[in-house]
Amino acid sequence: MHIAPYDNQNKPIVDVGDATVPLNYFNIVKLDAGQAFEYKVPGFETCIVPATGTVDVEVEGFKADGLGGRGVDVWDGEPEGVYVPSGATATMIAKDTCEVFVAGAKYDETLEPFAVRSDELDLVQYGSDDTKTHRKIKHILGQKYHDRVGRLLVSELFTVGAGGWSGFPSHKHDTDRLPDETRHDETYNFRFRPNHGSGVQMLQREDGKPGDAYHIVDGSTICLDNGYHPCAVLPGYEMYYFTILGGLSQRSLVQYFQPSHAYQIETIPGIKDMIAKFK
Repeated sequence: MHIAPYDNQNKPIVDVGDATVPLNYFNIVKLDAGQAFEYKVPGFETCIVPATGTVDVEVEGFKADGLGGRGVDVWDGEPEGVYVPSGATATMIAKDTCEVFVAGAKYDETLEPFAVRSDELDLVQYGSDDTKTHRKIKHILGQKYHDRVGRLLVSELFTVGAGGWSGFPSHKHDTDRLPDETRHDETYNFRFRPNHGSGVQMLQREDGKPGDAYHIVDGSTICLDNGYHPCAVLPGYEMYYFTILGGLSQRSLVQYFQPSHAYQIETIPGIKDMIAKFK
C-alpha cells in the first residue's frame, strides 16, 4: 500500500492495529526550536530517529541529549536513535527545527532504553554500479543490539550514485516457516535528492505472475504485507528510505528470495553480508 505525502500533524501515519502492517508503527514528528512532543505506545517498542535537526530525549528517567544533528536532509550527516521500551513514555524537545521519525514494532515485554550514536551504527555496503544495485545500509537497531531489543529492526538505506535498484534480488518475508522465511511486516518512508526525483516500488505477489507497482515520491510511505518487493529510482537521482521491520515470532529476519532471481545472490557483490546484518 502506498500512502502519499501529507501533513500528518504529528499523528501516526501507521498506527496501532493497522490493517496492512499490524506489527508496525510509524510517525513523523515536526517541531520548531523549543517545542516538545510526548508519546506512549502500549504494546509497541519504538525508536526515535531524527531525520533532520537535533532533539533532547527523555524516556522515564533515561536521557539522551543532542540526538541527531543532521542539517538540510538525510544525506547531511549520520543517523542516531533512542530505543524506547514497549509502553514507556518518551519526550523529545527540539533544539532547532527538526523532523523526527518514530519507528515501532509490536512487542509486549519491557526492556531498557538506550541511545545509538553515529559511531555505534552497523554499516554495510553491497552491490555494484555494474549490476545497478549499489547501496549503503546504516542499521540503527541492527545486529549489534540483538540482545537489547525485542522485535524491532530500524535501518536507513541509500542508493550509491544516481539511479538503480534496491531490494534485489527480489525477496519476501511474509510467512513464518523457519528455517526458510520469517514473517516481518515492513514500512518504508522515501526521500529523493534532488527532492523532485521519484521512483517505483514493485510488489509481486507470486513468482512468474504480474504484480503491482506504486509511483513513489519524496515523502512517500510504503506498507508491505506480502510479496516480493524491489524498488528503483530514476536515473539522475539518489534515493533514501527509512525502514521499519517488526517480526511476528522473532527479531532476526529470514528473507526468502524469489526463485526466478535467487541465483543472483551469487553475482551481486556483498549481498551475503547484507543478509547477515538483518539480525
